[in-house]
Amino acid sequence: MGAHPAIRPAAFIRYKFLNSLFLGLSVGAVFVLYTPLSPAVFSAGGIGLALGTLIVATQYRRILAPSWFFRLSLGVELVTLSGVAAVLLLPLELPLALFVYLGYQVTFSLGNYLVRCETLLMVSVEQLRKLDVAKQAGYLLGMGGAWAVYAGLEQFAAIEGRVEQVISLHWVLAVVEVLVLVALWRAFNRDQLANSAPLIREEPGLAAD
Repeated sequence: MGAHPAIRPAAFIRYKFLNSLFLGLSVGAVFVLYTPLSPAVFSAGGIGLALGTLIVATQYRRILAPSWFFRLSLGVELVTLSGVAAVLLLPLELPLALFVYLGYQVTFSLGNYLVRCETLLMVSVEQLRKLDVAKQAGYLLGMGGAWAVYAGLEQFAAIEGRVEQVISLHWVLAVVEVLVLVALWRAFNRDQLANSAPLIREEPGLAAD
């Protein structure tokens, strides 16, 4: 069985590879960016994340559709890009830390939904295998790349401060995130999105459950 007509499987796999590459590159940086935040913020953020995920789940009947998947994926990537830009433009103080943290919480609240849609769109086991391999490869390459950037900054540019290293890494992240957005745009057949049916047809008698 082929993929959903609204998606281009090979292009979508490239998008998810780049998306995971970004995640691998950035995973260590957030611990530096979150330094100004108090433990209470993380507790409140965890509650907000749980509530956000719950709200998204209640809307599955409406948003489990290719058009919504594309729009929300694009929104997630734009929020991510805004966080990268903020790190490059603003000092590492409480407002920036809150902005980045809230942005990540918003994107994480959509995580379960996005994975559900990926599975329903890609359909075949072989496509799902390629997708998961690409995601893990991107994540591993990103973490290795982040280590290389930090080591290179310290060894060759004499940049030893954690904040300075993280800010320097964000120039790389900005380029990668732009590539992610381009790859996302190319991963969908947008002429198929408007008329695409929901990914799961509701069974009679279950709507009231």
